[in-house]
Amino acid sequence: MAAADDSFDQQNDGDDLFQYEEEETGETQSEVAITTGTGGRKRLFSKELRCMMYGFGDDQNPYTESVDLLEDLVIEFITQMTQRAMEVGRSGRVQVEDVMYLVRKDKRKYARVHDLLNMNEELKKARKAFDEVKYAGV
Repeated sequence: MAAADDSFDQQNDGDDLFQYEEEETGETQSEVAITTGTGGRKRLFSKELRCMMYGFGDDQNPYTESVDLLEDLVIEFITQMTQRAMEVGRSGRVQVEDVMYLVRKDKRKYARVHDLLNMNEELKKARKAFDEVKYAGV
């Protein structure tokens, strides 16, 4: 499979791809280059990672290479955790308990997951109460 990818890269240096996307979406090459990283994969978390990096003291506009590297690490972490969670729990399914089991020894991660789950429950209750009030007033 890697050989097929290499042969494609040699045949097509990517300029046609940028021209096609520019014609279809009106985006410039630099805008397309930001949203797609190495390997032509669409960057899913670039905007959020840029904001997080700025919040943690980086420049307001961090280097694209830094953001791409960080995103690669995030994607790799999510992929590994998902694969491990699938091995731990029922086959073919990832459940919250499986992730909790995997992070049980890391106190910071466990506490963060626990806090996020509690906040999610509170938000669900607040939405339900808001919907009840909204429908009762109609």
